[in-house]
Amino acid sequence: MKQNRHERIIEIIGSCDIETQDELLEKLKEDGFEVTQATISRDIKQLQLVKTAGHDGHYKYAISTHSGTKTALKFKTILKEAILKVDYAENIVVLKTYAGMAQAAAAAIDAMGLQDIVGSVAGDDTIMIVMRTKKIAQDFTEKYKELLH
Repeated sequence: MKQNRHERIIEIIGSCDIETQDELLEKLKEDGFEVTQATISRDIKQLQLVKTAGHDGHYKYAISTHSGTKTALKFKTILKEAILKVDYAENIVVLKTYAGMAQAAAAAIDAMGLQDIVGSVAGDDTIMIVMRTKKIAQDFTEKYKELLH
């Protein structure tokens, strides 16, 4: 339950400008999560979310780009739980996830700040990641195949 909620929080802040814990609480309740403000506060702390200035000058929650070891482990857990299959062609890596989990997994990958990733696109159950070279794509794929086993 907590893992699913954390994944959904990452999806929500990746797709919506969430300025307050109350807004996040409401979004989670709309998705069927029965949570309290105290739970949301703990989740924000555990996920090490930060507030950053948006384009309109308002502050919103975001994934910290200065992830510590604990946060990196949380992202790896999200990836391990969400990703079913990984493969590559040339410099493009394709990750297959459980339905509805691609955006959370992509947000976790993006938050890791890997310099070898040019960009990524996530759908419902598929993530496409453009890597700088074919060799980097191959290495990335092998690393995540090991993570899945």
